[in-house]
Amino acid sequence: MIHPTAIVHPGAKLAADIEIGPYTVIGPHVEIEPGCWIGAHTVITGHTRIGRDNRISQFVSLGEAPQDKKYRGEPTRLEIGNNNTIREFCTFNRGTVQDATVTRMGDDNWIMAYVHLAHDCQIGSHTVFANNAQLAGHVQVGDYAILGGFTVVHQRCRIGAHSLTGLGTIVLQDVPPFVTASGNSARPFGVNSEGLKRRGYSADTITRLKRAYKTLYKSRLTLEQAKAELAVQAKECPEVRAFSEFLSNSVRGIVR
Repeated sequence: MIHPTAIVHPGAKLAADIEIGPYTVIGPHVEIEPGCWIGAHTVITGHTRIGRDNRISQFVSLGEAPQDKKYRGEPTRLEIGNNNTIREFCTFNRGTVQDATVTRMGDDNWIMAYVHLAHDCQIGSHTVFANNAQLAGHVQVGDYAILGGFTVVHQRCRIGAHSLTGLGTIVLQDVPPFVTASGNSARPFGVNSEGLKRRGYSADTITRLKRAYKTLYKSRLTLEQAKAELAVQAKECPEVRAFSEFLSNSVRGIVR
């Protein structure tokens, strides 16, 4: 299942059933679990672990050294979960010792062409990154988030679960969960209600999230006053609680 032109280091740990295309290079510290398909001209290097049933297209670079001038060759890692699709020309760098030492992606993510994940990014599961989405270092992306094409995220920002960014969005601060954001720089444009409906959220939950959104963005309250009001609303709805806790844990501030 390995093309004769591929170069696979004998130290690599590969499941017996994976497929590796022409001219692909696999480094000595790479681990790949069963069911994976890897296209032509792909390079997988560093201490990289890839889970089951991933489909990795041609011309992808995974596990290369972080683009960080402080990096001194430490054995940091890249970890990719199960059942992800990674399309052409994506680049995922491994972590740094200044953070958790690992860049990590969960399961069932759909990653389109030319996506870049810089060092120490933490990506959840069931996300969609459209073409040319670009993440700087230390970015966190929650489950089911969708990044529109050419979305650019500043370092250490957080993208909340179930959020959505529009085409060409420049994210300089945190995007709360369930929120739609767009623009340069990103501004909020309501709750991602259509996405929530598709994932089975009840009309009551969506209504409560819209109320929380209005409290934060439309009520003319200060941020601290809004947080206090949201803490009350959170007692009645777990999703509003997640929304409220995200705000409380924000370091860079939120899009407003």
